[in-house]
Amino acid sequence: MSDHGLEHIYAEEFTNEEIELIFERLITGKLISKKEKWQFKSAMLVYFAHLDHARGWTQQFHLGAIRNNNARLLGSLGPDTGFDSIGDFEQAKPLSAFLNHLDSTNQLAKTILYNLNPRDNELLATMTGNFQDGTIVGKMQFGSGWWFLDQKDGMEKQINALSNMGMLSHFVGMLTDSRSFLSFPRHEYFRRILCNLLGQDVENGELPADIAWLGKLVEDISYKNASAFFNFE
Repeated sequence: MSDHGLEHIYAEEFTNEEIELIFERLITGKLISKKEKWQFKSAMLVYFAHLDHARGWTQQFHLGAIRNNNARLLGSLGPDTGFDSIGDFEQAKPLSAFLNHLDSTNQLAKTILYNLNPRDNELLATMTGNFQDGTIVGKMQFGSGWWFLDQKDGMEKQINALSNMGMLSHFVGMLTDSRSFLSFPRHEYFRRILCNLLGQDVENGELPADIAWLGKLVEDISYKNASAFFNFE
């Protein structure tokens, strides 16, 4: 898998000739405009996405963090030392343009989208539906609650948004990007939250009280979907 942590997707239109000129300016120390900066970032994202598709990788995009907010402590402690928060960037239009660009040449790899702003739950849940193409089950995934949202309320909202707008049964479930043993219990936490939500739906008469069917749904989301999606052996 590849993973990109961005404020938002960059999807500025560009030509190869423009990118070559921008690169020449950069390596010679010349200044570039804001538009040229966005064009270069857009070109790099497309290039990486093509590599992911060619190799059969899954591309992940973690979107929406605003980092290093405290300039004084950034200066004394350095970047990424705890002064990041939820951002409010435009997500829909650039994300749509980027995914559409890749899909138009049939070079859209398996993709998981994560948002840090809960206002974007339904946005990402519906955006993934635009680019499901039937070649892979759940090719486009709305990823589980991330960073400030990987707590009970945030995880419940993500699961409910996916269930309302997409196909919960194809969800690849929880993840951890930490190698720490102490981060592993979040998977158990996720499973308990998932089962609790399904149980509430059964009590409300919104799902059938079919233990075998519900058990398979939980098993798929907790393990089998991810195993198939990532070709685990």
